[in-house]
Amino acid sequence: MSVQDPFERFREVFAEARATGMSDPNAMMLSTVGEGGRPSARMVLLKDFDERGFVFYTNLESRKGREILAHPEVCLLFYWRELDKQVRIEGRAEQVSDEEADAYFATRPHGSQVGAWASRQSRPMKSRAELLAAVAKVKLRYPVRVPRPPHWSGFRVVPRVFEFWVSGRFRLHDRTVFERTAAGWTTSTLFP
Repeated sequence: MSVQDPFERFREVFAEARATGMSDPNAMMLSTVGEGGRPSARMVLLKDFDERGFVFYTNLESRKGREILAHPEVCLLFYWRELDKQVRIEGRAEQVSDEEADAYFATRPHGSQVGAWASRQSRPMKSRAELLAAVAKVKLRYPVRVPRPPHWSGFRVVPRVFEFWVSGRFRLHDRTVFERTAAGWTTSTLFP
């Protein structure tokens, strides 16, 4: 592993997390900035990553979708309790291409595809019956092949900063930061 390559380091830690058999090792906290500069955080699932960035999918009309479109600077946090490790990533979220969103949407289970049309994500709901009625209506409209809704896509978080945190005895943790510069990645170590 090159110490100057944060993507390779992430790849190794992520593989460790998956090898534990834990549920959803790809779960990550996504923090966004809302109205008035107020922070907002929620868990989402990492669906792909490479040297371009970290990809997740969502309803663009959801709270997170609206916040990202208005303020694309975001933060991701992976925490794997089983490993006593975490990775924090700061960067800019960019919408994935329609082709990439279409390709991923096609891999989703039919019920999840239907849900993407039926749910008015993050908006008030009168009752669960309202959601179930919307699901039934979408199933009638698309009984087999469900196209991707125009309001559903993905974001790629292009990293500017990585911080790798490894728990240490007596809270003497190991913290390594990678920051992107015009010349590549610089590395520093932080006090715990």
